[in-house]
Amino acid sequence: MKKVAILANGGDVSGFNAVIRGIVKTAENNGIKCYGVIEGYKGLLENNYVELDSYTNASGILYKGGSIIGSSTNANVFNYKVEENGQTVYKDLSDICVENVKRDEFDCIFTLGGDGTQKSARDLYLKGINIIGVPKTIDNDVACTDITFGYNTAVSVAMEALDRLHSTGETHHRIMVLEVMGRYAGWIALESAIAGGGDVALIPEIPFDLEKVAEKIKNRIAKGKRFSLVVVAEGAMPKGGDLTVKGTRDNGEGVDNTKLGGIGEMVASRLQELTGLEARNTTLGYMQRGGTPTAYDRVLSTKYGSKAMELALERKIWCTYSFKKRKVRFSTTRRCCWRK
Repeated sequence: MKKVAILANGGDVSGFNAVIRGIVKTAENNGIKCYGVIEGYKGLLENNYVELDSYTNASGILYKGGSIIGSSTNANVFNYKVEENGQTVYKDLSDICVENVKRDEFDCIFTLGGDGTQKSARDLYLKGINIIGVPKTIDNDVACTDITFGYNTAVSVAMEALDRLHSTGETHHRIMVLEVMGRYAGWIALESAIAGGGDVALIPEIPFDLEKVAEKIKNRIAKGKRFSLVVVAEGAMPKGGDLTVKGTRDNGEGVDNTKLGGIGEMVASRLQELTGLEARNTTLGYMQRGGTPTAYDRVLSTKYGSKAMELALERKIWCTYSFKKRKVRFSTTRRCCWRK
């Protein structure tokens, strides 16, 4: 093994760079050259990459948010959007990626990403590319792993927001609603609510009844607590209701084009009607994905990065590996590590 490449894809998370650093350092310790593919699968398609080393461009990146090699959220190379004769069409351009990897003589590609990223990685493996997938999402919903890097930082940011909302809610006797990310998983909402002293957590896994939420808030008022903190996941929905959708993307088939958002405003408005207390919503948004990673995410990301390179050296390819019971483990194609 002489030459490997790292590809970061999907939404940015705190810890991307720590994983990159872990791979690079372990590669260097074994005499292997490491390259970064620019802007995810888009860079793989365009054959755009740069050499990385821990003394120049991959130095001092442990604390940085985002990705030093960029990322792409709309580059499905198996259904890629192109313009032809003034019209938008979608084509399978994956064979171009395969040709680029083989021509550049990359022995292995590391794919840092979530469900969509690893689905494409699996399909590239089936076309003959050596792949090692590193599970990534702040939503913490990649199958077969207990925790993904970026999640702890997102929860910590949401917890700090709740700490601040607590003081203003208590001062002005208001219901403070915090809408957090998570897509169809309630991990961020639930754990930030526990850590931040939230009074109610509304998560996608359990359809909610605002009448019961209002009853709880009224009980708090009766006991002298004239404010409440409500955390709601963007994918939460009422019993018998639907998701609150902000819009749709045009990223082609095979990816989730739904843009969630707006549930916080709906919950705040309805609770104000039901309780008589003023209610205010704060949508935390991209604050959860950006910025400096926590100590936990720095360590976890470093473990993921170094282990990924070790697995490549052991020729355990294809695999998507996971973090279970405080140990990094690998899973082959016989143990699917992505949602269908």
